[in-house]
Amino acid sequence: MNREEARQRIAALSDELEQHNYDYYILAKPTISDYEFDMKLEELARLEKEFPEFLSPSSPTQRVGGGITKEFKSVKHRYPMLSLANSYSREEIADFINRIKKTVNEDVEFCCELKFDGLSISLQYEQGVLVRAVTRGDGTQGDDVTTNVKTIHAVPLKLHGDFPDFFEMRGEIVMPFESFNRLNKARAEAGDDLFANPRNAAAGTLKLQDSKEVARRRLDNYCYYMMMDGLEDRYQTHYQSLQAAKTWGFNISNFMALCKTIDEIFEFIDYWDVKRHELPFAIDGIVLKVNSYAQQQALGFTAKSPKWAIAYKFKAEEVETELQSVDFQVGRHGTITPVANLAPVQLAGTTVKRATLNNEDFIRLFDLHYGDTVTVVKGGEIIPKIIGVNLDKRQTGAQPVEFVKTCPICGTPLVQNEGEAAWYCPNSSGCSPQIRGRIEHFIGRKAMNIESLGEGKVELLYEEGLVRNVADLYDLTFEKLYGLEKVITIEDEFSLMPVATRKVSFKEKTAQNILDALEKSKSVPFERVLFALGIKFVGESVAKVLAKALHDIDHVISASVEEMTEINEIGEKIALSVRTFFDDPQNIEIVERLKAKGLQFAMAEQAVPDKEQVLAGKTFVVSGVFQHYSRDGIKETIEAYGGKNSGSISGKTDYVLAGDKMGPEKRKKAESLGVPIITEADFEAMIGISRSTEENGLLF
Repeated sequence: MNREEARQRIAALSDELEQHNYDYYILAKPTISDYEFDMKLEELARLEKEFPEFLSPSSPTQRVGGGITKEFKSVKHRYPMLSLANSYSREEIADFINRIKKTVNEDVEFCCELKFDGLSISLQYEQGVLVRAVTRGDGTQGDDVTTNVKTIHAVPLKLHGDFPDFFEMRGEIVMPFESFNRLNKARAEAGDDLFANPRNAAAGTLKLQDSKEVARRRLDNYCYYMMMDGLEDRYQTHYQSLQAAKTWGFNISNFMALCKTIDEIFEFIDYWDVKRHELPFAIDGIVLKVNSYAQQQALGFTAKSPKWAIAYKFKAEEVETELQSVDFQVGRHGTITPVANLAPVQLAGTTVKRATLNNEDFIRLFDLHYGDTVTVVKGGEIIPKIIGVNLDKRQTGAQPVEFVKTCPICGTPLVQNEGEAAWYCPNSSGCSPQIRGRIEHFIGRKAMNIESLGEGKVELLYEEGLVRNVADLYDLTFEKLYGLEKVITIEDEFSLMPVATRKVSFKEKTAQNILDALEKSKSVPFERVLFALGIKFVGESVAKVLAKALHDIDHVISASVEEMTEINEIGEKIALSVRTFFDDPQNIEIVERLKAKGLQFAMAEQAVPDKEQVLAGKTFVVSGVFQHYSRDGIKETIEAYGGKNSGSISGKTDYVLAGDKMGPEKRKKAESLGVPIITEADFEAMIGISRSTEENGLLF
């Protein structure tokens, strides 16, 4: 095959495969078998490899993924991505409709649509080709996730028909229930944490670095709004533009209705409040939009949302079921959490068997008895909770639920700290769930990020007596690991219900991967090592504050409660917890062993020389949206020049750095305390940055 023949064949195959893709994913009317499709795709991939000059970014082969994204660049939206005003009240919806009609003073037609429970995306097209996909972000700017979005079959890479030269489609990326259940099953079998709901799973998937993994998870997308200059000149109504977009290849929901009366609107809402559980994806409400573009323009926008649209959010579904028994679980800090075992009941499309009871006070609040008929709600989350008891159905002689007095695992008498509702098992060094929990926290992605050591492997190492604390991990050798194996039961992260079994075995490659990951973890920076130690109340941000203020582990260990509370954002509760942790000789021994193994226990050199630490000793509170920085970017700049960030305004705050849309409550508090409020330009003047008014690039 010569070059010209290859070019023609590649073009023909691309067009044919895009049409088959549209038939399958958009129209749900496939015209060829999966096998035939795969054979044509393989032929196209083979030709593109042989003639790479004809490989197009919009080729159907690009949907399988393969690109690695090291970081997602921040991109400013051409048109701001505003949020919708929400309502849970039928009265508020009626008020919204009446207000719209009164404002425009003419007949109004509303387009009623499903409110998809996913994450918003902006799809930009030039000359009919997808050129960029950007997340909502803060509404002004978001992350460029084009490589990952190209793997979603419902997103057209190349359009067909009479489309504009440049426009954006706004849509919602969702993870269908089928994909969500398959993903969580695979994660359970691998010993990974389960996703709480499809929305979280979709959001996490879209920011993965490996687009092949994104493709495997099979996200979906539904488009719901078009953006372009002169849109109202091309189309008169929102509905008309969506129907045109459907012909170009976009996935537009068929579940829409044009309504002119309140009764018609509520009929649509009530129908989908019942039928939503039959959908293959999650929705959490209904969106009402004024259909006429001329009326939309007349109504305009607030700073946060359009005045011509509103979202009606469905109330969480409630069911009654029987409280059969209560289990008491032990967390890594020894916290005892009661969990109710319920008579299985259908709730929001799934079977519910367990519900959290939080703590002893919760049990007393509802005066729970075994056999009670309880009301359970789930809302948009996977974890259900009890919100009431039907006392009329309580059985005579029912026994009250009593909180345990000893640890259900090791039998140690429980303790309760003054002012806290929770009970704790104090046997931190001898209670197996606490030990395993601390190890699992230590190896986590946000801590030491020790790959290849999942929950199942930690359990096996613990049972074999090889690891009893985090320092023991660094004493592992190939000889100790190789050949270990066990069939384990994978349990749900929350309910501890068995969801799968699998064989954990340490073969040659597995053992070496673990050792390599442990060696690699020795370069993890000090603030993450401090977080990984698992000190109560010391999360990622607190660990970072402590590390930057005290510089190394020796100063952290020796710091008094008073010295720590002098550090901005460190309160007495945190300081007491840190002090208690390092007053334990066993914890000191673990730290010394980790130091001897080469872990980082001191801050690295400052990225900005001391002479440029012009913000040293100054505390900032950041609020609003900025022209040249993302929110995280401007905070990193403050820290790079020696300043500190705080989440709340107090007498210790030196400056409030205010961008557009600064919160009114923060402004009011700053003014009441006399804290100076500075602009982005004022801030840049402080650190010696000057820019012309024409500059518009993002620094971070």
